Amino acid sequence: MSWAQSLVKLSTYEVEVLQKRMGEIAQRRRDAEMRLLMLEAEGEAEAANARASAEAGMYLIGFQEGLRARRTVILAELADLTMEEQGARDALNGAFEEQKKYEQVAEDIRLTRLRELARRDAAVMDEMGLRRAAGGR
Repeated sequence: MSWAQSLVKLSTYEVEVLQKRMGEIAQRRRDAEMRLLMLEAEGEAEAANARASAEAGMYLIGFQEGLRARRTVILAELADLTMEEQGARDALNGAFEEQKKYEQVAEDIRLTRLRELARRDAAVMDEMGLRRAAGGR
């Protein structure tokens, strides 16, 4: 295995690791969004319960304050995940660019070797032709 192929393998591995990281971040983001939806549904259910019962209505204000605090925490987590996702996306784009460069170098090396082999074959054939021509006189 040539050094260029080793670099291609390493860069491919780096891309795979970064893709996995992006998947994990996306999953955490979906989880946070789901918690936010569940929190909103919980708030709506509690408000409906408060309308039905005067006793439950007394606790609604405290519940809503707690709900706002939990919502703020989830929104902050979503903002952090957005920043982390952007950083991971930038790193992944850079890794793709590096991988492409290494693949291009490996392909150039392969083509150079093929041209050199073709040149050598042509030289051998030319020499054989010259020997035949010289021997045939």
